[in-house]
Amino acid sequence: MEKSEQKPRADLVIANCAEVVTCTQDAPDLVGRILDGWVAIGGEHILAVGSRESVLAAVDTEGAAVIDASNKVVAPGFVDSHTHLVFGGSRVQEYAARMTVDDNEKLRQMGIATGIMVSVDMTRKASEEELYLASKDRLLRMLRAGTTTVESKSGYGLSTTDEIKLLQVNARLAAELPVDVVSTFLGAHGWPPNVAKDVYISILIEEMIPWVSSLGLAKYCDVWCDDGHFTAEDSARILTAAARQGLAPRIHTDAYSYIGGSDLAAEMAMASADHLNFTPPAAMKKLAAAGVPGVLLPALDLAVRHPKPVDARAIIDSGMTVALATNLCPGCWTESMQFVMVLACRLYGMSPAEALRAATLGGAQALGLAYDRGSVEAGKLADLQIWDVPCFEHVIYRLGGNVVATVIKRGEILNW
Repeated sequence: MEKSEQKPRADLVIANCAEVVTCTQDAPDLVGRILDGWVAIGGEHILAVGSRESVLAAVDTEGAAVIDASNKVVAPGFVDSHTHLVFGGSRVQEYAARMTVDDNEKLRQMGIATGIMVSVDMTRKASEEELYLASKDRLLRMLRAGTTTVESKSGYGLSTTDEIKLLQVNARLAAELPVDVVSTFLGAHGWPPNVAKDVYISILIEEMIPWVSSLGLAKYCDVWCDDGHFTAEDSARILTAAARQGLAPRIHTDAYSYIGGSDLAAEMAMASADHLNFTPPAAMKKLAAAGVPGVLLPALDLAVRHPKPVDARAIIDSGMTVALATNLCPGCWTESMQFVMVLACRLYGMSPAEALRAATLGGAQALGLAYDRGSVEAGKLADLQIWDVPCFEHVIYRLGGNVVATVIKRGEILNW
C-alpha cells in the first residue's frame, strides 16, 4: 500500500466493498451508495471513504489492518432512538393470549394481568443487578445485529427510587459495554394506581426531575401524551420543568389519539416526536417547520395490531426528518433494527433507501448526535457494520435473519 508521511495514518482499512452506503445528509439517492468502496479508519474516527484511489491518496495505509469486504456491504451502525431497554420480567402470557383474545376482561377471567402496571410491578421487584443482567443480554443481541447507539428510557418504576434504579442501570450499561447508551427519563410513562395524577405530576416536577438532573442520569425527559395518559397541558408543565433542569424534551404522542401533543412538540422544538399514528397533516407540517424529527415504530404497530398504522408517506412528504426505532419493551420485544426496516418497507410503504437512512442518520438526528454518527464520512465516529450480502437491499429481503458479519464500534472490531 502507498505511504506518505504527510497523510494521516490509518489503523484499519475496509477494502474492496461491494457497496459502501454512506447515508450522508446530501446523498441524492438517500443512502450515498459507493460501489467498490474503501473506508480508512484511524483511532475512533473515519479518515476517508470513497474509491480505492481516493482513499489511498488521502491516507497512509502502510501497516494498517485490512478487512477484505469483497461481496459485502459497509453501512453506518444503526442508531436506535426509542427503546425501553430496562425492564423486569416479561408479559409473554398476555402477548400470546392476545393472538386470539383481545378483550381485557376475558383476559382477567383467564387469570392474565395486562398493561404497563404489570411491568412496573415486575420491574420494582427486580434488583438493580437483575435488571442490569437482563438488559445487558438484550443490548448485546442488539449490538450483534448492528446497533451501535441506543436510546434507553426509564418508565417502569414510577417512583423516585425505582426510576433512578433504572437510570443507574443505563449508566452501568454505557460504562461497561461497547455501545453508546443515551439515557432518557420517562417518569411520565403513567402514574401508580394509588396516586392521583395531579399528585404524581407534582412528585415528578418537585422530586424526580431535580434528583435525576442532580445525579446526571439522563440527557432527555419524555412524556406519554395521549387519551388516558398525560394531556398536552400536563406534558407542557412536566417538560418545561425538565428543561429548566437541563433535560431536553421529547414526547410519546398521537399513538392512540390526537390531543395536541405533536403541536406542543413543534412549539417547544423538541428533540423528537414519537409514534405519530394519529398526527394530522397540519401538525406534521408544524413539526417539519420546527425541525422536529418523527420517530416511527413499525414493530409496535405490528405487535399491538394497531388500528391505525403510521402514515409514513404523509410524514415523509411533509418534509419531516424520519427515524426508525425498535420500541423494545415488554409489549414489543424487538431487538433488531433490520426487522424494523423490513416492517417499515412492507407495512409503511417506505423504500429500502428511506428505511436505511431513517435507521441510521435519522436516528442520530433524533438523538442530536448526527454531528458524529449516523453516516459514513470522514471525521465521524467509526461506528460501522459489515453485511454479508452483495447489495444493501438484501437487509429488507432476508426476512427474520441477521446479515451482519462484523460490527466496528469507535474503530474497534468487536469479537463475540
